[in-house]
Amino acid sequence: MPNLEAFGRLLLIGGGLIAFIGLLFLVFGRLGLGRLPGDIFIQRENITFYLPLATMIIISIVLTLLVNLFRR
Repeated sequence: MPNLEAFGRLLLIGGGLIAFIGLLFLVFGRLGLGRLPGDIFIQRENITFYLPLATMIIISIVLTLLVNLFRR
């Protein structure tokens, strides 16, 4: 018989994590991340290409600093 209690906890944690990530996207959008100089945005008549290069670099630096702080 499957352990439904553990599966229920897993679903709640996963849902909470998705909600938290969604909240981060809302906050980052208001801070201007995603529209930085260095983000590549090309729009033609039937195609749109977006590469948030500067945003990815900033997020990478922040996450690296946070992981290093929590590891110590």
